[in-house]
Amino acid sequence: MIMKYNKDYFDDVRLAIEAVPDITALFNKKIFITGSTGMICSAVVEILALLNKEKNAGMKIILAGRNKERIAERFKGLLEEDDFEFCEYDMTKTMGIAADADYIIHGAGNADPAKITGFPVETVKGNIEGLMSLLELARNNNGSRLLFLSSGEIYGNKDFEDGKNRFSEEDYGYVDILNPRACYPMSKRAAENLCISYNKEYGVDTVIARSCHIYGPSITASDSRATASFTRDAAAGKDIVMKSKGDQLRSYCYTLDCASALLTILIKGVSANAYNISNKDSVVTIRDMADALARAGGVKVVFENPSDAELKSYNMMNSSALDATKLEGLGWRACFEPERGAEATLKYV
Repeated sequence: MIMKYNKDYFDDVRLAIEAVPDITALFNKKIFITGSTGMICSAVVEILALLNKEKNAGMKIILAGRNKERIAERFKGLLEEDDFEFCEYDMTKTMGIAADADYIIHGAGNADPAKITGFPVETVKGNIEGLMSLLELARNNNGSRLLFLSSGEIYGNKDFEDGKNRFSEEDYGYVDILNPRACYPMSKRAAENLCISYNKEYGVDTVIARSCHIYGPSITASDSRATASFTRDAAAGKDIVMKSKGDQLRSYCYTLDCASALLTILIKGVSANAYNISNKDSVVTIRDMADALARAGGVKVVFENPSDAELKSYNMMNSSALDATKLEGLGWRACFEPERGAEATLKYV
């Protein structure tokens, strides 16, 4: 789906910029980004590009991927050819990368449920081999910092006591490692440990961000995640189709909030630490999020039975609410609760 860049959207980007403490630490730095056309890192690029245009920030934005034309098309109207540098990168291969970078943000990865279940091997390779290439890049760029975008799925399933219902960074539960769908959380777990291992053995400065359920206008037409489907339905004026009761608790985060959280962790995070990304005002059920998008789009929520393939692709966690107290301690704050985020999503999609 095509982003609608306009004054109102850039006002929201400016709001996200204000939520990042000490963002001037990035000025005049070289920032290498993978996954720049994805939901999260595309918002990161928008923030950096606007800072360059309006604050003369002098950042060199290096966008890594397989297709320069696709990247240029995604940011048409925001980035000109001379506003960024393209670097060839394939996340499924361990490859030497010749680049000079102060900061590396690794956001590339297979997060689409249908693709995860259909291509488990490629999912694992993307999380491990693609990261290995970037850790070597960071190792060769002495003094650089690498941020790895992990997932709240690494926590698995856990029975909490004393009324607790949100995962903090030290909580770990059960993952059925013989379920092919576990390729995603298990390879993310392994990748996190790889970051920490490079820090211990080679002194590479690494930080980890564990994202929650992200929504926003930058969804793609092929994204099979429930919230993406809800968004496409509402944007088209169709009733939102739910294929479960939707009573599972989730941490939701609007794309610009997630991007500002990533940049906060990049700047302020303690080396070899992990941080949950979650908006404390957006810990709601799947049904609640569907209702918010339905209200924003003036449509209804209806129910259908899921197919067998859809059932196999579902998130393995019964509850995936994350506690972002540690991130908030760095000075970050979220700006978009569900109603505001849903309205913004449909306004710009």
